[in-house]
Amino acid sequence: MNANNGEERIVHEVALVLPKRTRKEEEEDCVEVLVTELKKRGMVVDRDVGLADEFLKVAAPLETLESAAAELHIRKPTRLGMDLPFEVQGSEAFIQQPDGSLFSWFERFRCYQHLLYGIVNCYGHDVTLKLDGRELCWAPEESLVRKLESEGVIKQMFPLHDELKRKELLRTWALNWWNFTNQPIDKIYSYFGAKIGVYFSFLGMYTQWLLFPALLGFIVQMVNFGSLQYLVLPSFFVITTLWAALFLQFWKRKNAALLARWQINCLVGPSQGYRFLGMEWSSLPFPKELTKNLGNEKFKEKEPYQRYEWFAYRKRFSNDVFVIISIICFQLPFELAYAHTYEMITSNIIKFVLTAVYLLIIQYLTRLGGKVAVKLINREINESVEYRANSLIYKTYIGIFYHVLLHRNFTTLRQVLLLRLIISQVFWTFMDGSLSYLKYSYRKFRARKKKRSEGGPSTGKIQIASRVEKEYLKPTYSASIGVELEDGLFDDSLKLALQFGMIMMFACAFPLAFALAAVSNIMDIRTTALKLLVTMQRPSPRAAATIGAWLNIWQFLVVMSICTNSALLVCLYDKEGKWKMEPGLAAILILEHVLLLLKFGLSRLVPEEPAWVRANRVKNVTQAQDVYSKQLLRSSSSEFASMVKPEQEQQKED
Repeated sequence: MNANNGEERIVHEVALVLPKRTRKEEEEDCVEVLVTELKKRGMVVDRDVGLADEFLKVAAPLETLESAAAELHIRKPTRLGMDLPFEVQGSEAFIQQPDGSLFSWFERFRCYQHLLYGIVNCYGHDVTLKLDGRELCWAPEESLVRKLESEGVIKQMFPLHDELKRKELLRTWALNWWNFTNQPIDKIYSYFGAKIGVYFSFLGMYTQWLLFPALLGFIVQMVNFGSLQYLVLPSFFVITTLWAALFLQFWKRKNAALLARWQINCLVGPSQGYRFLGMEWSSLPFPKELTKNLGNEKFKEKEPYQRYEWFAYRKRFSNDVFVIISIICFQLPFELAYAHTYEMITSNIIKFVLTAVYLLIIQYLTRLGGKVAVKLINREINESVEYRANSLIYKTYIGIFYHVLLHRNFTTLRQVLLLRLIISQVFWTFMDGSLSYLKYSYRKFRARKKKRSEGGPSTGKIQIASRVEKEYLKPTYSASIGVELEDGLFDDSLKLALQFGMIMMFACAFPLAFALAAVSNIMDIRTTALKLLVTMQRPSPRAAATIGAWLNIWQFLVVMSICTNSALLVCLYDKEGKWKMEPGLAAILILEHVLLLLKFGLSRLVPEEPAWVRANRVKNVTQAQDVYSKQLLRSSSSEFASMVKPEQEQQKED
């Protein structure tokens, strides 16, 4: 559902994939029953037959979405400044989205899931469903969609692209190369959801800020400063460190402004400590009998919570220690072997091949480590899916090593970094565009081959005319590891964090890396946009409204870059390796401590929220207090009046 100029435009946003039937049952056909039940729920269903499958395209009018949102008690911001559960009667009081619709894409998708999986057997007896001679028993109070999924009747449920909005985004975003880093962020948020919108906003801001150190790094790399080179590199190191600290602090401000503009309240959520009361009591690791006695003795109340808290911390800490020890035992020797082999080889071609093989092995080790991390996370106690996803990010990124002090020669280190940046860019470009297109082409080939084997035309090309079938054949936007925890943004964010780590941790050794990163990011904005809009299915929306654990990793990389660049400057000034505390080396140590203090000082000097966001929040809180106060006074007055009135009547009778 979308609103255009006051008129409702019905858009099929979800599709169900069913196997093509060989015959149609006369009665109790499960597909016909499903279509009937969907229409009873108020949804608009359109059927489409493809080469090998049948598709049900589902749309929900505004009235149906409103009913589902009221049943789910979705909390939405109102014009009063409060987040209240949605009610159909007071829908005018709720604030609309930037595109003019009442519900965001994440809220609509939740409503679709509720409507589809909420179809249950209300007849009070078993219902026999038929499909191609098979009989299925639909038990009372059982979800019809889940039953058909378990029996293999429904192959997949996936979001559909809105062709009108998709073409508009292609024109104004993916194919609009002249805008460089400018992007229609509000439209991206409305179409893909908050998480993807925030990611592209972060990528665009990062690329814009990268232009300054890119220009400066190009000058430092290309211009021969002669004897001043020993002063230019430390100055460049100081500038880039301050630049990175300021960028991350101003990103927090922009993120807060985005959430305020999109009317997303992130103050109450899983990021605010453990939400014990928001969890199901059955999921807590202490007996249910303890919950019955809450309120009797305060000291005894705290004991199960404290045991739960420290038990969860201990599990996560032991898993992190296991990951670190595994890396030291397995990956670090491999890194040392690569660095030693690279030093021994003289041919540049062999070095290029060695680096390519090294990066492929690192990619495999990262995926292997990610699988281990997923198993460890499943044994942890995390309060939400987003917390589990953040834990996966930390455990995977621990395995990314940089050979900082393995190459004391600046020329060798520059060659290694240049090869890594070039090969990484080629590899990720292939992964982003070519691989998804090859998967799509292969699936179309298999569908045509299956159609031909089932009696289709033996000559000529079989065309796939159905748009929904083309969407179904496209690969999903999923992560290379931890599919159940993360979507494709995991790989994109990992690529960005690796790039930031390389350019920051080796800023003194290879200043030109900033320029290469800026060019790479400008291309990456468009290629990733094309991937999302053309070669992949529309991603399912995620609730996260920040970049999550990646921000902490970037903060950590800034701190690490101060240490590594100081070490590189020591190598530059101490070519003989005597490690004497000469005035230059002492100055480097002092510079390191000063930069660390400045980095943490800037995080306190620059506010994380713009003044208008804070003022708007205070205004909303004040309005909410006024409304609650008036309601409390009215209820108190009515109760007092009901108590006084009988007494007055009794006095009159006396």
